[in-house]
Amino acid sequence: MIKIIKEAVLSRGRKVLLRLDLNVPISNGSVADDFRLKAVYPTLRMLRRSGAKTVIISHADKKQGLLPLVRNLGSDFRVEFFESADKTKVAKLKAGEFGLIENIRFESGEELNDVVFAKQLSSLGDIFINEAFSASHRAHASIVGVPKFLPSFAGLRFGLEIENLSKAFHPPRPALLILGGAKADIKLPVAAKFLENYDAIFIGGALANNFFKFRGLEVGQSRVSEKPLDLSSLSESEKVILPEDVLVSIGSETSLKDSSGITKNERVVDVGNKTLKRLEKLMAEAKFIIWNGPLGIYEEGLKMTTEKLANTLAQSGAYSIVGGGDTLATIKELGILDKFGFVSTGGGAMLHFLAHGTLPGIEALEHSFKRQSGFCGVF
Repeated sequence: MIKIIKEAVLSRGRKVLLRLDLNVPISNGSVADDFRLKAVYPTLRMLRRSGAKTVIISHADKKQGLLPLVRNLGSDFRVEFFESADKTKVAKLKAGEFGLIENIRFESGEELNDVVFAKQLSSLGDIFINEAFSASHRAHASIVGVPKFLPSFAGLRFGLEIENLSKAFHPPRPALLILGGAKADIKLPVAAKFLENYDAIFIGGALANNFFKFRGLEVGQSRVSEKPLDLSSLSESEKVILPEDVLVSIGSETSLKDSSGITKNERVVDVGNKTLKRLEKLMAEAKFIIWNGPLGIYEEGLKMTTEKLANTLAQSGAYSIVGGGDTLATIKELGILDKFGFVSTGGGAMLHFLAHGTLPGIEALEHSFKRQSGFCGVF
């Protein structure tokens, strides 16, 4: 069990350490995609209304600073930027204001989950709020270390992520899981877990190439996982559906062919028309659908089938949960972000939660709750 921010004592002047995931794309010094940012605004507004002094910590790409985020956040909130976790400067924040500390991955102690660094961060607040669901599959200092030293709570969005993704464990039937893209090592455990409770599991994108290869089919120059994969149970299941036909390329030339007809010089770049029609039929029959990952090589502009999938799902009567970077980019480009049951801010975190039912960040909040309740000694 975890506590949500609504259960925290938020009083004027109370110091709050807030973990966000501000690892968002930056273009020409500005945020290019603010979905993850806007998702946490309800928590930010709650903290502002309470009069708390909020210190925001976040990671980003190791080469990317967080200063550009001040411009975006500053249009709605009073935000001051700090280059380091300086308690003296942070103490000067006024009630209802926010301080943003520079990218914590610039500090080696973050990814090492160093206890000294976790204590340093903890000294900045009276309580800790984790509003970084999308980073909570990482056992880093700001995710699992800080809750050992402060009363800790989940943010509003964090709570919504758990509530909505948990619906996937006991779905109304028929239920359909659609997995595309690559990252077989983190996506296939989801397929394995859902094999019993789902009526169909469609595998597309680079994931499908691994199954073709496992079944002895030629995959040519197609992308496959470099890590060894045990696909025996999934490959043998009648519930697992692979592409019947694919779009292949040699250089700039492309052609459609059956999945069994790939040659050594060809590379699979997308699914074919027959496959898409079969997938659309499965979607029409389903009452519950989860989708993560594109059907084609998204980064090379092969988006057509993925866009058709997105539009079909948006018009479906099924309850839908979608997530993943390329998946989110597709539905945003199409302007259909509000047409799905739930859009997760998590990519890897969403998959980890679906596969395991928890995250390191959730477990850290659970342990904090037990300590606050006196089950694990004095906090």
